Amino acid sequence: MTTSKRARVRAPELVGRGWLNTGGRSYELGDFRGRVVLLDFWTFCCINCLHVLDELRPLEAEFADVLVTIGVHSPKFAHEADPGALAAAVERYEVHHPVLDDPELTTWQSYAVKAWPTLVVVDPEGYVVHVAAGEGHGETLRRVITELVAEHEEKGTLHRGDGPYVPPPARETALLFPAKILALQNSLLVSDAAHHSLVELATDGETVLRRIGSGRRGRADGVPTDAEFSEPAGMTLLPPDIAACVGYDVVVADTVNHLLRGVRLADGQVTTVAGTGEQWRDGADSGPARDTDLTSPWDVVWWEPAGGVVIAMAGNHTLGHFDPVRSTVHRFAGTTVEGLRDGAAEDAFFAQTSGLAATDDRLWLADSETSALRWVERTDDGFAVRTAVGTGLFDFGHRDGPADQALLQHPLGVAALPDGSVAICDTYNNAIRRCDPANNEVSTLATDVAEPTGAALVDGELVVVASAAHRLERPVPPGVSAQLVAGAAQQVRRPPSTVATGELELVVVFTPPSGQKLDDRYGPSTRLEVTCSPPDLLVEGTGDGTELTRRLVVSDTVDSGVLHVVAQAASCDDDPVVEHPVCRLTRQDWGVPVRVAPAGPRRLALVMGGLDDTAR
Repeated sequence: MTTSKRARVRAPELVGRGWLNTGGRSYELGDFRGRVVLLDFWTFCCINCLHVLDELRPLEAEFADVLVTIGVHSPKFAHEADPGALAAAVERYEVHHPVLDDPELTTWQSYAVKAWPTLVVVDPEGYVVHVAAGEGHGETLRRVITELVAEHEEKGTLHRGDGPYVPPPARETALLFPAKILALQNSLLVSDAAHHSLVELATDGETVLRRIGSGRRGRADGVPTDAEFSEPAGMTLLPPDIAACVGYDVVVADTVNHLLRGVRLADGQVTTVAGTGEQWRDGADSGPARDTDLTSPWDVVWWEPAGGVVIAMAGNHTLGHFDPVRSTVHRFAGTTVEGLRDGAAEDAFFAQTSGLAATDDRLWLADSETSALRWVERTDDGFAVRTAVGTGLFDFGHRDGPADQALLQHPLGVAALPDGSVAICDTYNNAIRRCDPANNEVSTLATDVAEPTGAALVDGELVVVASAAHRLERPVPPGVSAQLVAGAAQQVRRPPSTVATGELELVVVFTPPSGQKLDDRYGPSTRLEVTCSPPDLLVEGTGDGTELTRRLVVSDTVDSGVLHVVAQAASCDDDPVVEHPVCRLTRQDWGVPVRVAPAGPRRLALVMGGLDDTAR
């Protein structure tokens, strides 16, 4: 289908609080008439949104004179609505296009967006021609943009020229958005994420002893001056006998490279030990370590009960396991569904786990998107997942007291304390919290810490990575008494979708891009999985199936909840001459908050790729 046959829907105006990366200038959509406009609806907490930022970079370079990419930042958490926090995130993630600050989700609602991230293509005449939710749409977008350029060049409605991006001033600091900290015998190792390197500091937390990594974004192995990382994060020390066997001491989660790296402390030599450099999207996630895809490993920790390194696989909401001696990886816990569900490790739901800390009997984890503190423990028949703090994807806040009533806001780090309690880097509350499992109480140890993301005990003192302040801090003086904060509960500002009680038609919209067709050579080309929370939200319709349309039956005894929807579609190049066509798998996960009303709509459409023409 060519772009000229697509539905002609005028793109709504861009409305927000202000603009970033434009040199102070504000824009309207009409200012970009004659260009292809790509709107990226994102929020900086979302790992899928961060993946899309990287996917868009090649397109922005390839179509630099005809494409204008605009990030529409529509926040999930209260902290993300802070303009200073947004400016820091735009700098942290090297966003090289204009960003519209949309704190009230005004533009989000105008475009009927239902998921982070969502991509909307607007043609040079100002009409919406393509919508895609989730990640992995790079090649589809390339085809759509190529087609639009050809069509509008022929019509004379395409204007080439420089884009509106104006870079902010460069920041000169020793650390730039550091992520995690690892205490060594006589020093501290810090992952200097935005400098794409590791820095070894003296125990004062300021004196630089050496830098491991060239500072270039890349994945090269080698000596410290040649090695490359891409936004490294968590690190863990291997037991001495294991380190002696494998030839490296520290395992590093090289997040944006989707790799694990090994570092030999004696000389700083860096080696890739797990991952292919490609992001896992579907299929096998277990096998030989160097032949198996990973997806945004955010933290790592050696945990003796697991007999290896546990990986916080933020990109697909699971925990992985790396055996450095056998050089294998496998899924340790989780299903890839984003949510909060306890139970047997293989059945648990996680939500962008970003921090790990190990004790003899528990593996503590910060599950950021559910604002939760959770743990894994050994059971008679395997491992089980439990929750100490947190209720789900859409509830957060800063409230102390009984753990089952306490609230966090997008925590990214944890540290085990000698008394058996846990320090929590409550990142979006700019606070250090403490959970004591002995009495199931949560308290606040420190506030006004700029986005803490990691912590470690150094000579009995908690050293914290204050990421947005680009430094290490010691915000908890020895012997400090914990505060009790009686804060209010908050909820994600994203408006819920209203649905009717009784029968509800769920439709996942997917149209293969021009030149492709659904691939059913080896069986059904599509798959749909539906779950819900609470479990009694749906009377019928949960489970797996192969059709992208599903009849659901919504309970009349539940007022609200979340529909968890996972959809995928396999499509291949439609060229009968080519013996081995290029095939791609498109996959998207939604956590859709719903409000149940007897007279609500009886159709819920989620666009994975294309346009929902039926609803027009």
